[in-house]
Amino acid sequence: MTPLENEIAALKKELVNMWILVQSQLNKAKEAMVQFDKDLAREVLVKEKRVNSFELKIDMDCENIFALHCPVAVDLRFLLAALKINTNLERIGDIAAGIALYVVESAVNFDMDALEKTSLIRMYDEAVNILMDTRTAFEKEDTVLARSIFKRDDVLDDINDNAPGIVAEIIKADLNILPEALYMLSIIRKLERVGDQSKNIAEEIIFYVEAKILKHYESSQKNKSEDEE
Repeated sequence: MTPLENEIAALKKELVNMWILVQSQLNKAKEAMVQFDKDLAREVLVKEKRVNSFELKIDMDCENIFALHCPVAVDLRFLLAALKINTNLERIGDIAAGIALYVVESAVNFDMDALEKTSLIRMYDEAVNILMDTRTAFEKEDTVLARSIFKRDDVLDDINDNAPGIVAEIIKADLNILPEALYMLSIIRKLERVGDQSKNIAEEIIFYVEAKILKHYESSQKNKSEDEE
């Protein structure tokens, strides 16, 4: 392998390690929420510093490769994608920390019946699975799997869209649940953003593997359809 190939392989491994850490943060934040484990939630908050350190290290490594090797073609696309994926992963890490903070701040446990009614647990599981599959798509350079993320994100969007009405009904039934209900609504909003970040990552995988830019693709197709009408 050439020096450039070695550095790109090392960078890819670093990104995968960051992915694993972020997935762990999301999973621990979920467990802390369900079990109302404030100590575990605090652990997530502490480890957020590791996610931030990963982001800075990967950014710096990308900059060094640009400076030393002047990559072109697929290597250049990979580095450009890596920078954006790195940012997306760091933002998902922030989301996990935000959920953990809600657990730390909440005075009482989240009502399991309310979690069920809002589909929050289902949404959480799907968000984590989507993130895991983006990692698989990245490692295997599987653009078919990457494209499947766009449709699966619709599940998260639907739950997010329905959440305000469901939460309003829960609050009407029991005003005492107001603080926890608002926390749950905020967590649903955060999980919807995990889906958005995962879609962004899927777009970057397709970009560097196939040299196709999908950013703003959905909006451009929608505008095209409207023009044809």
